[in-house]
Amino acid sequence: MNMHSADAETAEEAIAVQEKLDGNMATSMAMEETLLSPRFYTTDFAEMDAINVDPVREDWNHLMDRMVSDPNKGHFKKNEDWDHVDWDGMEPTLKKEFIDFLISSCTSEFSGCVLYKEMKRRGSNKDITQLFQLMARDEARHAGFINDALREAGVAVNLGFLTQKKKYTYFKPKFIYYATYLSEKIGYARYITIFRHLERHPELRFHPIFKWFREWCNDEFAHGEAFALLMKTDPKLTKGVNVYWIKFFLTAVYATMYVRDHQRPAFHEALGIDPAEYGQEVFAKTSELSKQIFPITLDIENPRWERNLVRMQKANVDLAEATGKAGFGAKIARMSARLRAAVAFIALYTIPSKKHVVPESPRLDPVW
Repeated sequence: MNMHSADAETAEEAIAVQEKLDGNMATSMAMEETLLSPRFYTTDFAEMDAINVDPVREDWNHLMDRMVSDPNKGHFKKNEDWDHVDWDGMEPTLKKEFIDFLISSCTSEFSGCVLYKEMKRRGSNKDITQLFQLMARDEARHAGFINDALREAGVAVNLGFLTQKKKYTYFKPKFIYYATYLSEKIGYARYITIFRHLERHPELRFHPIFKWFREWCNDEFAHGEAFALLMKTDPKLTKGVNVYWIKFFLTAVYATMYVRDHQRPAFHEALGIDPAEYGQEVFAKTSELSKQIFPITLDIENPRWERNLVRMQKANVDLAEATGKAGFGAKIARMSARLRAAVAFIALYTIPSKKHVVPESPRLDPVW
């Protein structure tokens, strides 16, 4: 009997299942390197292997027990709730944007799997290697499930090829913590917001994959909890000059989401979602969650906030239009767009942040 990636016990098993099925159909899109595209990361694995989780042992064991129990084993595969999808009859712009969404999501999930799997392979710290093995397992299942959906559209991402050929970006461990923590928590906020919206408006659910978002976002939530605990083991990570780095990553992650979502107007229109309003709702949820470990949140109600997100988004549109064009005029247009995007980012970053007291225990449960 053939194994499905949803039933795999490890990331390696899930990836092996996918490699038997995949060609190179959508891999070129996943290989693209732009400012907004998901990236593959590497880091100082020895430093991460030296983490001592004893200061957070009670919360750590609680989280590990939940992850080892594997509540979502077998969930990420098609069943009787998977409705037929008329890909040929789908409106062309919606189809293009939705496929782009799936490929980007698959690449993002798999980038986490690759990082986590490498940490497990290189490490000897039992606590740390167990965590990263469990998170790699989850991310591999997610990526495999998205690939199942893509195959129905006649495309798929070759995950094994990505592992070997996609460019890797080096981040210090603390930057991995900030970026990955926010990626997991904002992923939870995004998926649960869409899931609850479609619960209220099932007629807008144009693809069955959205039915799986609740369990999916609960995995993301648990992964975010793990990174909150890792940061809690070293108080320096959330104090002093590192608060400025936290603010940088908060601003970068939120701004990237806003700009990327505005690249898919047909996708959001089909869902009945305004991307600007959706963004604010996701930012508010993510900010509330991040209070568990970060001593600041961004002031997303400040008048400068949305104004400069719009400016950044417009600069990105202009950059995209000028990219690939030859000539002096196109070069000037690209330089101008990049400069305007940088100015908008600085304007966002310099908005005074909101300070608060971080709780003694970061433990949270998903409530939305």
